[in-house]
Amino acid sequence: MAKPPSMVLTTACPDTTGVVAAVASFLAGNNCLITEAQHYDDPISDTSFMRTVFHDNGHGAPGLRELDALFSNSVAQRFGMRWKFHEAQRKCRTVLAVSKHGHCLNSMLHRWSTGTLPIEVVAVVSNHQEMRSLSEWHGVPYHYLPVIDGRKPEQEERIIELFEKVDGELLVLARYMQILSPRACEYFAGRAINIHHSFLPGFKGAKAYHQAHARGVKLIGATAHYVTTNLDEGPIVEQETARVDHTMTPEELVSIGSELESVVLNRAVKWHAERRVFTNGSKTVVLK
Repeated sequence: MAKPPSMVLTTACPDTTGVVAAVASFLAGNNCLITEAQHYDDPISDTSFMRTVFHDNGHGAPGLRELDALFSNSVAQRFGMRWKFHEAQRKCRTVLAVSKHGHCLNSMLHRWSTGTLPIEVVAVVSNHQEMRSLSEWHGVPYHYLPVIDGRKPEQEERIIELFEKVDGELLVLARYMQILSPRACEYFAGRAINIHHSFLPGFKGAKAYHQAHARGVKLIGATAHYVTTNLDEGPIVEQETARVDHTMTPEELVSIGSELESVVLNRAVKWHAERRVFTNGSKTVVLK
C-alpha cells in the first residue's frame, strides 16, 4: 500500500505554554499522523519555532487548504502565529545566477540532476556566456543578461521578470559577482541565498584567497546567507571551514575554498527547500 503524501507545517510565534501541545492536538484531531517534529524556543527573541511533518493517518485528513483554514481560525489566532502548510514532495522552483566561476553551479546542477537536492532548477541566468554549455548540457535554459553600458537596473528588472515568468521560489547566487540593488534585495527578501568567503570582509575585492595567503591565514571557509541590502551581512544559513598552513599555495587555497563554497551552498539550499530555515531577526534558526 502506497504511503500517503507528507505535508510540512512551519510555525513561529511568541513563546508561551502549550504551543507544541496545541499543534500536535490539532493535527491528531484532524486525522494527521506526525512523523517528524523539531522545535526550538529562542530565549533572546522569546520566539517559538516549529517544523512538523505529517500525513493522513488513514481516516481521512482534510486537504491542505481546509487544514490551513481550520488552523488559522483556531491555533494560529490563539498564539499569534506566522505559519504555512507545504507539500513535502513539492520541489522548490529555483533560478541559479552565476558569472564566470562555475564550481557552485556545477555542483548544484549535478546534485539536482541526481535527485539529491530537493529543488527544481528552472533557469540559469548569467551576465557572462561562460557557463552556457554546462547549463544546457543539463537541459536547463540559459539566460544571458549582460550589464550593458552600466544599465544595471534594467538588467535586474529582466532577472525579476524571468523569475516571475518561471514561477521562481528561490534565487541562488552561485558565485554571481554582481551586487544586487536595494530594489532587488527587497523583491527577493527571504528568497535569495548567496555564497561568499567566510573570512570576508577581512579580504575584500578580487583574489580574496591570494590576499589570505599573503597574510598567512590558518583557517579559510565559506558562508551561505540570505541576501539583504547589507552586503554579505544577511542572516547566515550555513558555514564551514578548513585548516590551511604555510606550505599551501594560493591555488591550493582556491581549490579548497571552492569545495567548501559548493558544500555550504548546497546545504543551505537543501535546508531552505525542506522548509527548515526560519529567519530570526538578523540570524536564522535551522531545524535539522
